[in-house]
Amino acid sequence: MSLSIGIVGLPNVGKSTLFNALTRKGVPAENYPFCTIDPSVGIVAVPDDRLYKLAEFSKTQKTIPAAVEFVDIAGLVAGASKGEGLGNKFLSHIRETDAILEMVRIFAVSDGKESINHVYGEIDPLRDIKVINMELILADMETLEKRIGNLQKGVKSGDKASLVEDSACRKMLAALEAEKMANTVTLSDEESKAAKLLSLLTMKKFIYGLNKRSGGKNLDETDPQEFKRITNEIESYGSEWVVIDAKTEHELSDFEGEERAMMRTEIGQTDDGIDTLIKKSYKLLGLATYFTTGEKETRAWTIIAGSTAPVAAAAIHTDFQQKFIRAEVVFWSDLIESGSYANAKAKGLVKTEGKEYIVKDGDTIEFKI
Repeated sequence: MSLSIGIVGLPNVGKSTLFNALTRKGVPAENYPFCTIDPSVGIVAVPDDRLYKLAEFSKTQKTIPAAVEFVDIAGLVAGASKGEGLGNKFLSHIRETDAILEMVRIFAVSDGKESINHVYGEIDPLRDIKVINMELILADMETLEKRIGNLQKGVKSGDKASLVEDSACRKMLAALEAEKMANTVTLSDEESKAAKLLSLLTMKKFIYGLNKRSGGKNLDETDPQEFKRITNEIESYGSEWVVIDAKTEHELSDFEGEERAMMRTEIGQTDDGIDTLIKKSYKLLGLATYFTTGEKETRAWTIIAGSTAPVAAAAIHTDFQQKFIRAEVVFWSDLIESGSYANAKAKGLVKTEGKEYIVKDGDTIEFKI
């Protein structure tokens, strides 16, 4: 399965700078609002040391990591859902994504050396979050109101599917009218299936990117109490957050491997913000990774955590699920430590598993069909 994340935020909060760092794709990131006129899409490899250790172990000819698709749209402002500042035109481009990364700026307008304009003149992350979320709420309200109107013929005739969907829509609309996200609404299984087809923005999982600036005046350093209030608020939504220095990540994207790690150390950074972002996105969406490895190819596959072996096999090809017979499974580190597949098998570390086996994150699998 593929993973896609839409990036939203106010102008000049670091959205396109982060996108450039993620994809090395030359989208505009100048210091003025609405410079990203068209949506940009980039494919990013999921960082996973296990994959490359397996590739080295198998002396593989080709290594294919799991991937994340990032969709960058124009900066939103208040009124975007009604067409202000080009925002409305682009909200549709993130309706099909799995999650939303909301970039929020926590560095000051000026650090004494450089000034980066803020559309509202001053830094207030909770205000910015409220502005963006309200635009997403208003856009979803419009979608639901139209859908409820279209359902009424079926509702009046007693059509079961229409009744279920109408119920889901009305529950979510009531939440939105109370300025709550649709993902806070409790729905029945049938209602959830109907709601999913609507691709509502506020039904998605959210991760908040708190963008700081190296050497700047950052809220997590200048006002830790306020920063804690912000992260507590985000966690109350059931969302993840990550502190990321988009500008530094962009600058470091020109380097690879040990050179990149050395440059990061020289500027005093200990964490790879992009790696943390992707890993937290996986956690938020409840995803897991398994591997296939051999001389021709070593590859990482993304699945929903808790998937059975046949469902996991479908990530390779849908036919594999129907034709599944069994799976030969060995944990990635056990395989490497054994020195060879034959040794791992001799030690009893390779297990033959059937249709009920729940694939674990880090399993290396050979499917028999």
